[in-house]
Amino acid sequence: MSKKERGKELGIIGEDIACHYLVRQGYKIVEKNMKNFVGEIDIVAQKDDLFIFVEVKTRDSVEYGLPLEAITSRKQKKIRDCAVSYLKYKGLYNKVFVRFDCVSIIGADDNFKIEHLENIF
Repeated sequence: MSKKERGKELGIIGEDIACHYLVRQGYKIVEKNMKNFVGEIDIVAQKDDLFIFVEVKTRDSVEYGLPLEAITSRKQKKIRDCAVSYLKYKGLYNKVFVRFDCVSIIGADDNFKIEHLENIF
C-alpha cells in the first residue's frame, strides 16, 4: 500500500472514530464527507440549536507533527466558505448558530487518543 493510500485509509478510519465519539457525546451526525462546489467538510453535526462543522485530523504518530498543525489559515478559510455555502443551500444561513471544531486522533488500531477542540476558529 502506498503512503497516499495509507493516508486516505487512515483518514476514513479517523472520521468513523470521530463520528462514534461525537454521538457518544450527544451530537447528531447530520452529514459526513459533505462536498459542494467550494470544498469538503468532514462532519456536519448538530447539538441543540448549534450546527458544528468538524474537521477531523488523524495521524498514526506525531513524527510529522500534531494533527492540528495541518489546519492552516487557508484551510480554515476553505472550511468557513464551504460551511457558508452549505448553510445557504439548506436555507439555514443567518438562522442557526455555528461552531467550528476539530477532532484530532493520534494512534492506530485500537490504541489511539482523541482530542476534541471546540470553536477552534
